[in-house]
Amino acid sequence: MDEIAATIQPAMRRVALIYNPASGQYSARRAAIIREAMDLLRSAGKEAEAMETYAPGSAALHADEAIRRGFDTIFACGGDGTVHEILQRLVGTPVALGVLPMGTANALAQDLGLGRSPLKAVRALLAASPMQVPVGRIFYRDSFGAEQSRYFTVAAGVGADALLMSRLDAELKRRFGYVLYLIEALHVWATSPFPLFKAVLTKSPGKPPRVEHVSQLLAVRVRSFGGALGKLAPGATLRKGALRLLAFKTRSRFRYLTFLLAVTVGRHTFHRHVELLEVDTAECTSLDGDPIYVEADGEVLGTLPARMEIASQKLTLLVPAGAQP
Repeated sequence: MDEIAATIQPAMRRVALIYNPASGQYSARRAAIIREAMDLLRSAGKEAEAMETYAPGSAALHADEAIRRGFDTIFACGGDGTVHEILQRLVGTPVALGVLPMGTANALAQDLGLGRSPLKAVRALLAASPMQVPVGRIFYRDSFGAEQSRYFTVAAGVGADALLMSRLDAELKRRFGYVLYLIEALHVWATSPFPLFKAVLTKSPGKPPRVEHVSQLLAVRVRSFGGALGKLAPGATLRKGALRLLAFKTRSRFRYLTFLLAVTVGRHTFHRHVELLEVDTAECTSLDGDPIYVEADGEVLGTLPARMEIASQKLTLLVPAGAQP
């Protein structure tokens, strides 16, 4: 069901630009881009202030500061990781999130039609409408065994994709971008045993859950990732109040490879080994006790057990005119 709320009356007056100076490539150019972005905002009559991240977790601290100081809009200037960190502080608040694509992976920006130019994105966001959208939420175990949770807007996964994310070196990712993703994806494909885990899938209250043994479960929130993955999960959208899931019920390297190759040319189909589902909740547990990784928006979070659902609170997101998120 589509659950995007009615447009909120635009109220962008004070904008905090939180940027990661190390996200993506060409970091020497970042400070100049941020200055130009602030000039554009100020020329449009907005108050603008830049906040540079300095360590993991500092983007969230800057978001807390911006909310406390009365900023009504926060621009996440970086990749999906920067967006993900700031998102955790904005769900359930009236503060709007805008996305400036400045990272290696910019899936949310691509889904919103913001392209890859941060300055063009600023112009688009100045004319954008704040809307309330549902977000996913994933509960998981951290490295100390404590239950934690995160919101997500792009995707959350258990299994092979999270293993891939766990192997990405941050410095190499900045230097080589998508090439590193491809190299590590091939490494995971060639070496992972694709262990199965148990997924209990619930469609609606009162109905018996469906139980599957899967090697990969991916909850997709965006219509398109952009790039090679494109429309990985047809029917996925930020508007949905349910989880759109890709379930790999196989350990076969051949089936993984043929499906992903078909995705790159937009010819993928679904069958009993790779199924497209829509559910309200997904609870995942290990079958043999081995650690299986969990990720959200490309950030490795921890290991199973995990539970995915749609959060009870929504995110105020700046959606450009004409976007079909």
